[in-house]
Amino acid sequence: LIYVFGMEEYERVGKAALFTAIVCMIVALTFVLMDLGRPERMLNAIIYWNVTSPLAWEVHFYLVYIGLLAVELYIAMREDLVHAAKTNSLKGFVAKLITFKNATINAATKKRDHMWMKILGTIGIPLAILGVHGGTGTIFAVVKARPAWNTALFPIIFVVSAMVSGTALLLAMYVIKKKVQKQPIDQGMVVSLAKLMVGFLIIDLGLQFYEYLIGWYGLEAEHLDTLATMMASEKAWSFWFVQMFLGAVIPITIVFWKKTSQNINALLAAAVLIVIGIIGVRFNIVVPPLVTPVFHELPWGNYAPTIKEWMVSVGVVAMGLLIYSFGELLLPIEETSDGVSHNGK
Repeated sequence: LIYVFGMEEYERVGKAALFTAIVCMIVALTFVLMDLGRPERMLNAIIYWNVTSPLAWEVHFYLVYIGLLAVELYIAMREDLVHAAKTNSLKGFVAKLITFKNATINAATKKRDHMWMKILGTIGIPLAILGVHGGTGTIFAVVKARPAWNTALFPIIFVVSAMVSGTALLLAMYVIKKKVQKQPIDQGMVVSLAKLMVGFLIIDLGLQFYEYLIGWYGLEAEHLDTLATMMASEKAWSFWFVQMFLGAVIPITIVFWKKTSQNINALLAAAVLIVIGIIGVRFNIVVPPLVTPVFHELPWGNYAPTIKEWMVSVGVVAMGLLIYSFGELLLPIEETSDGVSHNGK
């Protein structure tokens, strides 16, 4: 979006956004591999491609998207790589290895790089919407046995949720990194990102409202049981407290309330709460439909994450943070321009 639509106010975080997206895709695939139990069997989806399987398509979309993001990131960093290659630092050594002989920087190469960023971004947007995020929603939506999933709104909800969580994660990582490094924070950009984040969140809430409304009006027993499990059972805390209160009410209040709308720390809290809220959304998407029996004769299911699952989850997230840290150490992810008004409240 930054490079395709010329959103220059966000170019400071453009490279960080691309690298964060790559890391998140790797983390997402790692979670899937851990769930499979036999990670090598993921190759079956690639080698024996069943073209009628949304999951097989999703695996290919993920791999293509990671490759496209990597190329975009390289082009976005190219000018900084050329400058870094002239230094004797570790970052300079890595830059020399990956710039090859492509070390010329002038008006023509800048124009060419900008053109390629726009082309790749134009390819990436429909790939992300229709293939990656929409494709994930499609995996759920085609499961007719689970009425709560079997809806055409699901792919759209996943796309908008990705925009919400992606913007929130980018904002949070930018502010936290600047605070840790004791560097000035671009307040105008943070405020603008926060408004964009909440705008996406409001759209997401609207889609969820209609999703639940249609489920209620459909009067299908399994769907009503799923909604009851989500909103009126011992698991309702994940919906009302995590998803709605922490993940929606508080962030929207922070961004629109005059006393907090310009405060960096408050906006950081809003972004972190939205990320937590999206985790609650995913829990509510997966668990309530699965514990609801598809036949009245079957018993109700019950699920709570085990210690092993918590440990694996923490380990995979830690792996993602480690990859990002190494990326920051070895690559010029950080923006290089200094002519920015900032305020690090």
